[in-house]
Amino acid sequence: MRVPTDEDAVAWHRIFADPDVMEFHGGRPAELSVYEELTARQRRHDAEHGFCLWTMVDESGQVIGFTGAQPWPGDWGPKGEIEIGWRLGRAHWGKGYVTAAARQTLERVRDAGVAEVVAMVDARNVRSIAVTERLGMRLAEVFTIPSSERQGHCYRLGLISGESSSDTE
Repeated sequence: MRVPTDEDAVAWHRIFADPDVMEFHGGRPAELSVYEELTARQRRHDAEHGFCLWTMVDESGQVIGFTGAQPWPGDWGPKGEIEIGWRLGRAHWGKGYVTAAARQTLERVRDAGVAEVVAMVDARNVRSIAVTERLGMRLAEVFTIPSSERQGHCYRLGLISGESSSDTE
């Protein structure tokens, strides 16, 4: 995993142009400018927080997606909290890349002093729900996604031993 480069915006745009990949992220590919802004924002997050949505590369160095953490970007939901997330090119699904990278993400954000993370997942996205379960995350809230009116799930995980929002509710 590496901090995204300007070139990674082009790679993300290409590999995320697949409707299957975008099914739970608006349903259609985003313009290149969206990924240019996203990679620039992630470089700022890494400089400010020590973590971001990192570019994932396979064994050959090919860009295959991203995983990492960022402050929740929405004006709804878990404002002010740190969200972990991932998106992977279709050709790389089912190979364990996301779970392995998400575990590295948890280590990195814990090392940066983050006490708890959330994962916001479309309730129909069984693959991402399976990743949250493998990470030990627990369903904390069910909500309606404003942009799609679909049901979503907020999963939480305490990163500091003995601390979790589920322990205090």
